Amino acid sequence: MTELRIGILIAGLILLAAIWYFGTRPRQGRGQGRRLPREERDEAGRLEPTLGAQIERELAGAPEATGEQVVQTEMELLDESVGTASPNSELGKRVSEDFDKIVTLYVAARAGQVLRGPDIVVAAEKAGLTYGHMNVFHRLVESHPERGPIFSVANIRKPGSFEMASIQSLETPAIAFFLTLPAPVSALDAWDAMLPAAQRMAELLDGVLLDESRNALGRQRIAGLRDELRAWDREHEVPPVTRSPRW
Repeated sequence: MTELRIGILIAGLILLAAIWYFGTRPRQGRGQGRRLPREERDEAGRLEPTLGAQIERELAGAPEATGEQVVQTEMELLDESVGTASPNSELGKRVSEDFDKIVTLYVAARAGQVLRGPDIVVAAEKAGLTYGHMNVFHRLVESHPERGPIFSVANIRKPGSFEMASIQSLETPAIAFFLTLPAPVSALDAWDAMLPAAQRMAELLDGVLLDESRNALGRQRIAGLRDELRAWDREHEVPPVTRSPRW
């Protein structure tokens, strides 16, 4: 009996030692607890930028940029006068330069691909956008274009325009959708116009729809944005449209 107790005690000590060893040893398991680096290496060992890093550099024009710098550059794309005036140069011109909030989405090319100018033009037309002010695309209020754009779509490559004279050769990693508030309609209605247009263009261009942080746009973020814009409408007392308008 004594020998049995000693054997059980020794086995227990070995088990405790094993638990301690494997519990403190660094995990080497594939994909377990591993934070993905900002950049991954390809087969040749070269560092390849992730999609988010690529777009960030295109927007900021520098190897690294803070979120504030990126947003500032986005607004500059809308505010700068670029290229030769188009026949519809006044369509989509903002009524006021003052804004309280900006909501941004991106349609980005898949890894190793680009978005091409002629495809962007066709997709924009199918999504109901108008080529106009500053040589970018806009969604206008039906029958009331003078109210300014509900949202606009620009090239993330500076200067942000889509020059029709060189559209056949235009290539870009992504396009940006901008919604500035106040808009000619309520914030929530503007979002409900921009999201389907961005989703439609992403489908037509075989691209990826990203949020303002250049992450894949998921249901949780969509719900969060809707809550933010609904709160903005309440704060600014903007009544929603009672029925779905035909933008």
